[in-house]
Amino acid sequence: MSISRRDFVATMAASGLVWNPTAAAAGLTYYVRYEHRGKRSYGILEKDTIREIRGGLFGAKTPTGAKVNLADAKLLYPCEPTTVLAVGLNYKSHIGNRPAPTKPELFFKPLPSLVEPGGEIIIPPDAKNVHYEGEFVIVMGKTARQVKESDALQYVFGYTCGNDVSERDWQKGDLQWWRAKGSDTFGPLGPAIVTGLDYPKSRLQTRLNGEVKQSQLLSDLLFDVPAIVSFASHHVTLQPGDVIYTGTPGSTSAMKPGDVVEVEIEGIGILRNRIR
Repeated sequence: MSISRRDFVATMAASGLVWNPTAAAAGLTYYVRYEHRGKRSYGILEKDTIREIRGGLFGAKTPTGAKVNLADAKLLYPCEPTTVLAVGLNYKSHIGNRPAPTKPELFFKPLPSLVEPGGEIIIPPDAKNVHYEGEFVIVMGKTARQVKESDALQYVFGYTCGNDVSERDWQKGDLQWWRAKGSDTFGPLGPAIVTGLDYPKSRLQTRLNGEVKQSQLLSDLLFDVPAIVSFASHHVTLQPGDVIYTGTPGSTSAMKPGDVVEVEIEGIGILRNRIR
């Protein structure tokens, strides 16, 4: 059973995701993708109200004049990527005794792994060791091919939260990570895309049933956003809406049905999902 809408809205408010004068003064804008009365739309979240926009995230973003109460809308993962990439081993705290990589170590997550904020992470019947991995996620805003690090931020639209859910036994035993990190619902994403965020100053926290399990400043990334985007774009053309999970800090542990996992990033909000 998914979490209640009231519970989710309360979580959103507690996260500081909802618009406030401080966010506005800092130049932060919160974009969401949502469903209301069977219609899927993009909008800008201000306080507890979503203002619908026309033209999508990468077009005119023209307000239509329509407004929806957040409590009456179902938030979807906030963009529609054609490619989902993820970086492994991108914090010293997660590497342990392994040698530090000399370049961003990237892998693909399939599109069916994505799941909305408030949705359920479903453990496959034969999975025994499924872990959370709270992550900071890059959302591309322009087509990027072979871009320089010095230009890379010009191609980034904004940032959101992600959870690179991983079945550790499969990750160790399989030749490829297609199911260990790519099973259905193994890629929660959201709740909003934030633009204008000075991300190195933000802290990422992952909580399992309210207990803090991971906590790290984003300034501790081994490979920052320009390095990741530039490296990836030299091998895979990135399109607007494509996303890159940037790696998880510290250690992780197994989740079980009924658990609730939260990934919070300061300035973005809380990505909250229940395990089934």
